[in-house]
Amino acid sequence: MIEKIISDRLKKLDNLKKEGINPYPTKSQRTISIGDFLFKFNSFKKSDKKVYLVGRIKSFRDQGKIIFVDIEDFSGKIQAIFKSEQLKNNFKLLKDNIDSGDFVQIFGKAMTTKSGQKSIFVYNSVFLTKSLRPIPKDFYGIENIELRLRKRYLDSITDSKVREIFTRKSIFWNSVRSFLNESGFLEVDTPVLEQTPGGAEAQPFKTHHNALDEDFYLRISLEISLKKMLVGGFEKIFEIGRIFRNEGIDAEHLQDYTQCEFYWAYSEYNELMKFVEKLYKFVIKKTIGSLVVSYKGEKINWGKKWQTVDYCDAFYKATNLDPTIASRDALLKKAHELNIFVEASSGKGRIIDQIFKKTVRSKLIQPTFLINPPIFIEPLAKKSSKNPLKVERFQVMAGGTELGKGFSELNDPIDQRERFQEQMKLRDQGDLEAQRLDEDFLEALEYGMPPAAGFGFSERLFAVLMDKPVRETIYFPPMKKDK
Repeated sequence: MIEKIISDRLKKLDNLKKEGINPYPTKSQRTISIGDFLFKFNSFKKSDKKVYLVGRIKSFRDQGKIIFVDIEDFSGKIQAIFKSEQLKNNFKLLKDNIDSGDFVQIFGKAMTTKSGQKSIFVYNSVFLTKSLRPIPKDFYGIENIELRLRKRYLDSITDSKVREIFTRKSIFWNSVRSFLNESGFLEVDTPVLEQTPGGAEAQPFKTHHNALDEDFYLRISLEISLKKMLVGGFEKIFEIGRIFRNEGIDAEHLQDYTQCEFYWAYSEYNELMKFVEKLYKFVIKKTIGSLVVSYKGEKINWGKKWQTVDYCDAFYKATNLDPTIASRDALLKKAHELNIFVEASSGKGRIIDQIFKKTVRSKLIQPTFLINPPIFIEPLAKKSSKNPLKVERFQVMAGGTELGKGFSELNDPIDQRERFQEQMKLRDQGDLEAQRLDEDFLEALEYGMPPAAGFGFSERLFAVLMDKPVRETIYFPPMKKDK
């Protein structure tokens, strides 16, 4: 079937060429977008002024000596009216060779049909692109999500809501950038390739640098490079960039995604929490137009004062275990009771985190600061001055998931080395996500890094605002090759 359609369209392409028409011209004319034309329709109709519009043909209805064509650009869709008495020989050329999916340029004036539909009466038209494949009319209704994501361009051709997602995503990141710039943060750019991946617990992607004849890793975080910049004298910096984690795919995780991290010298996590709440409210309002959003059937109100929950207190209430002092055996027993699979190589921190996700996290629906977890689960944060078994870290939680993490940055090189060494023991036991000992970073800390607070969040936040799995908010997510 598809082969027959393509064959017919190739014949139409040949027809146009035989008539001396270039079906793929370089130049086009547009004096106004379709959206603006419709917005100013009454004034155009009153003045009788002619305009050039361009766009893709979505559908057409041939009624003999008149053809009604729906044309769409990024801003909107309009009905174009082609009449044989006006277009003469060009009408037959159009009639015989037009297809849905073609791009055209039209020249005409505003008119209203008998039914009251705003339209454009066409005086002249030009082919801009001849489409050789048909656009599925009901593509968005396909149940095969893999096909929709693999051919996302078809998804966005047929459903303007998909295009709206990515328009909002641009607003999302631009508003993040605007807020941080206005708050005195300097945007910087750090390398994607690292010799020692760090800043997060994740498996990296590995590659080889031919010119240097060295193996490198794609960064799993922006953290380490940005903290070295604090050592170098910068005080308020941020980066919005791609990071890469060689982990599983689910509704909340991707391997290749955008993250923002910012670092603030001479600040600490309490001050940072106040700043983050203002940042999120600003960004959400700009992106959605409201501070109340729906996610998985729940209403999340970002506008209210966010609650604060102590990690260890919540863990104790759910499990009757104090995570700062519970033995690994006790934690393993609790995990078994909850039917949580635990890798043999998992340290206490990993087990605590898995139990927490099963028992507490899913219940944190409204915006929450989750503070002061046990030291085992955060090797880059400062110890709490009130309890050295905890760290000064917070997570932004909402909708039952984590939507950002920040802490008072550990700047004691001796303490940091000891934490890395503990992580390396876990790696030796088989935990491939445990952090590595980074001598270059430790050397930088030995020169002195000012006290600082840092925060990071990814486009998972945007996915939650859209009430979508994160893959559906990526235009070309990583996919298995289509067989």
